[in-house]
Amino acid sequence: MPPITAGMSWSELERLVEAVELDPGMRRCLRQCRSKQELVLVARQLGFRITRVDLQRAWLDHRQQQRRPSPSTRRVGPEQR
Repeated sequence: MPPITAGMSWSELERLVEAVELDPGMRRCLRQCRSKQELVLVARQLGFRITRVDLQRAWLDHRQQQRRPSPSTRRVGPEQR
């Protein structure tokens, strides 16, 4: 089996997310995972070549998006009025 590269495994993570959104059974299966390592193992058993680093990167990206204020909730300062 060839090594997993960052770009390839990231696209696999995106493919996994799409599959989980469409398949309630797969979603239930992955929700039962108790660790990142277990989630990666189960995903690989399901045919997805992802890494623990992909999960960490996705979590960090998600947190950054949650912290950004949306344009509708951003305050307008006096110099911008």
